[in-house]
Amino acid sequence: MNLLSATLAEPQSFSPWEKLLLVALIVASGVLFWRRFGPILKRILRSKKDPNFHLAPIGKRVWDFFWEVLCQAKVIRERPLPGLAHAFVFWGFCAFALVTLNHIAVGLGFGFLDPQGSIGRFYFYIAAAFAIACAVGIFGLFVRRFLVRPRWLGTKVSYESGVIALLIFLLMVTYLAAFAVTDSSPAARVLWWAHTLSLLIFLPIIPHTKHLHLVLSPATIFLSRGGFSRIPPLVGDEDFGLVAGTDLTQLVSLQAYSCVECGRCSEHCPATNTGKELNPKEIILGLRGYLNEFGPTSQESLIGKFNSMTADFQCTTCGSCEYQCPVGIEHLPIIIGLRRGAVNTGVWEDDHGAKLFLALERGSNALGMGALERDKFIQKQEFHIFDGTQEYCLWLGCMGGYDPKGREIVADFARVMNYLGTSYGVLRKEKCTGDPVRRLGNDLLFQQLAEANLEALAQNKVKKIVSICPHCVRTIQEDWKEFGTPPEIEHHSEFLARFADKLPKQGAPSFSREGWESNAPNEPDAVTTQETIVYHDPCYLGRYRNVYEEPRTVAALAGEVVEAPRSHERSFCCGAGGGLAFLGEETGDRVSHARAKELVATGASTIGTACPFCNTMFRDALSATGGAVPQLLDIAQLTARNLPQTTPVKTEQP
Repeated sequence: MNLLSATLAEPQSFSPWEKLLLVALIVASGVLFWRRFGPILKRILRSKKDPNFHLAPIGKRVWDFFWEVLCQAKVIRERPLPGLAHAFVFWGFCAFALVTLNHIAVGLGFGFLDPQGSIGRFYFYIAAAFAIACAVGIFGLFVRRFLVRPRWLGTKVSYESGVIALLIFLLMVTYLAAFAVTDSSPAARVLWWAHTLSLLIFLPIIPHTKHLHLVLSPATIFLSRGGFSRIPPLVGDEDFGLVAGTDLTQLVSLQAYSCVECGRCSEHCPATNTGKELNPKEIILGLRGYLNEFGPTSQESLIGKFNSMTADFQCTTCGSCEYQCPVGIEHLPIIIGLRRGAVNTGVWEDDHGAKLFLALERGSNALGMGALERDKFIQKQEFHIFDGTQEYCLWLGCMGGYDPKGREIVADFARVMNYLGTSYGVLRKEKCTGDPVRRLGNDLLFQQLAEANLEALAQNKVKKIVSICPHCVRTIQEDWKEFGTPPEIEHHSEFLARFADKLPKQGAPSFSREGWESNAPNEPDAVTTQETIVYHDPCYLGRYRNVYEEPRTVAALAGEVVEAPRSHERSFCCGAGGGLAFLGEETGDRVSHARAKELVATGASTIGTACPFCNTMFRDALSATGGAVPQLLDIAQLTARNLPQTTPVKTEQP
C-alpha cells in the first residue's frame, strides 16, 4: 500500500447493540473515573482558601501555562532526553483530543472528520506523526522506569505505571495500524474497538496513580502563587501555619495531588544528597497521604505518621526542589508552613534555634553580639552615618556588621564605592532583616524585626539600599512587603556590574553565557599567568533573584572565570540557608563540605563568592580539608585588589 495515499480506516456502520455497548462503556468509564477523582476534588475544594491569593496579573499566568504546560519547556530543559520523551507523549495527547472526539462520534454514527476529505486527511496525518513520536516517547519512558531505573524515581516500581504505558502505546499503535487496512475489512472494526477499549480503560486508572498530574498539573501551574518561594501571610490570631489538616489550603492540597513522583526535587536537594532524612518528594507525598486518610477538616497533627519534623528542619531553603518541579509544586512555602506550625505552637525544641531566637529578641543581630561591636567597626572604617543626602544606604547586615570576614568584604566594597565616587552612608542602628527566623517559621519575631527596620529606614528617608548579602536583599525586597513598603534595594554584584567599565581590570577575559572571549594581550605570559576563578552561585542570588551574569561580569575583571559542574540555576547550596547556619548539621555529610570539594576539584586558584554566608561556610569547609586549597574571596574583594592603593588590601586566606 502506498503510505502517502493511505487513509485512516473506520468502520462504515455500527449496529444498534454496538452503539448501546459503546454508550454503556463510556458511562462506566466516566463513573469509575469520577468515583476516584470526585473525592480528591472534594478534598481540594474543602481545604481552606489561600490568603492573599489573586489571579492578577492574568497575563503572566497565561504565559506560564503556555510555556510550561503547552510547550513543556521546563520538563525538557531540566532533563532533556526523558523530558523530550514526556513532551512527545503530552503533545500526542493534545493532537489526539480531536481524533478521540471524532472516534467516539463515529461509533455513535455522526463522525465530523472525513478521512477522505482534505481537512480530515491532513489532520489525521498530523495526528499520525504525533502518534509515532508518542509511541517512541512512552517506550523510552517505560525502559527508563522499569529497566534503567534511576534511583531518584524511587525503589518501588509501580505496576500501574506499566499498565498506563502499555495502554498509551496501544492507543498509538491501534491508530497507526488503521492506516494499513481498509474501511470494509474486519481488521478495521477490531482496531477501532481495541483503540476504544484502551481509551476507556485508561481513563479510570488516572486518578488512582501518579498520572493524576495529567488532570491537575495544568491547574497547579496556572494557579501558582505568582513568585518563587512566595510565603503566604498568616491571617488572624488562630493561624499558626501548617499544624493540622484544617490549615491545608486549596493550593497546598492541589499541589499534593499533582506530584508526579519524578524525583527531580530529590535529585537536586542538598539535604537528600548528603544523607539527611529530608526528601522533598516525601514531604509532598506525606501531605497527600494525610489528605487521603484524614482529609482537610481533620485536627490530627500534620507531623507524625506522614511527616517528620526532623526532616522539615533540615531544609536549607535553597529552592532547588521548587525550581526543578515540572508540575508547579511550591515546596518552600509548604516546608516553611510546616516549620511555622511547629515553632508558633511551641512543638519544635532545639537549643541552637532557641539561642538564635533569644539573640534576636534581646539584641540586633543573629550572631548574638553587642551593638557596640558594630559601632566600633563603623568608626574604624570612618563610615558616614546616612542622613538622607547620600545616594545609597549601605546595609551591613549581621555578617557585614559583626562577622570579621564579613567586615572585610564590606570594607573592600566600600573602597570600590569610594573609587567610583558614589555617596553612601550606614544606619546608626540596624537590626537583622529577620531572614533566618522567617525561614525557620518564627513569624512574631520576624514581624517585630521587619517593622522596626522599616520604621528606621522611613525615619532616615532611605530611598536606595545596597547590600553584600543576598539573604538581606531578598528579605527586604519581598518578605518585608507584608508589613510595609521597603526602599529599592540591590545586591552589590548588580551595583558592581553596572560600573564594570569604570573598574580596573587584570587583563581578564570578558564573560558571556555562551563562552569566553579574551581581552588579554595575545602573549603566552598573559595566558599562563591568568588567575582562574570558579564562581559559586548563591541560592538567594541565583534561583531567588535570577542574578547570574552580573557577578560573573565582576569576577571576570580579576581573572578567568571557570564553571563548577553544578552552576547557574543548578548550583549546589552552601548549606547556610533556612537558618541552618545557626542550627548546625547533626546527620550525614556537611553540605558545605560537599560543595567545597566540588569547587576545589575544578582546579581554580580562587573560589569567588557573592554572599557572606557562603564565604563563611566554605571557609570552614576548606579549613577541614587540609593541604593546599584555593583562596576564598568575595567578588568585592576581587575587585578591590585591582584598585590603586598605598597599603595592601586585606584578603582572606582559608
